[in-house]
Amino acid sequence: MPSLRPAQGAPLADWLAYLETLHPTAIDLGLDRIREVAQRLALSLDCIKITVAGTNGKGSTCAMLDSILRNAGYRVGTYTSPHLLRFNERIRINGELASDERIVEQFERIEVARGETSLTYFEVATLAALLLFQAEKLDVAVLEVGLGGRLDAVNMIDADCAILTSVDLDHMAYLGNTREAIGLEKAHVFRPGAPAICADPVPPDTVIE
Repeated sequence: MPSLRPAQGAPLADWLAYLETLHPTAIDLGLDRIREVAQRLALSLDCIKITVAGTNGKGSTCAMLDSILRNAGYRVGTYTSPHLLRFNERIRINGELASDERIVEQFERIEVARGETSLTYFEVATLAALLLFQAEKLDVAVLEVGLGGRLDAVNMIDADCAILTSVDLDHMAYLGNTREAIGLEKAHVFRPGAPAICADPVPPDTVIE
């Protein structure tokens, strides 16, 4: 059962504790729930979207992209996970961490919009980041996949460019027990007609195909 919903303007820590109780399981891959709530929120990113998936190197790739793009004069939003010390590290706008207040505002909006739809912690975090990016009129959004690719919440966004850093045996209970199966899941961040970059020196055939 979910814990009691935080009061209006409650601190971020209260919201994060609440989000951990919203869904029966911490990991529940699928796009139906988050797409439904995103539609209710009229969520739309009118900027270039770069999605980064892979077993290793996602965070470094996102950090390098953020630095390169900002130094070139672009306004950039970066969504990564997990955080090390503060949840705010997951959502950066032009290099600055999103404030507690702005994150809580998005959590409150999502809570109203979701109604009876149950969302995981990661799904709510993803929606909050995307809502902030929508409000910021960004040039580029850099989005790190949380787990896999095909059914990860980030993959509800159609990437203008998708990067697959590497493919190794990870999260096998969810993605499969071979590089071929895992590579196929991760390669689903690619979109027809959009650039697809694979940095794995020996990509599985499923990725190439």
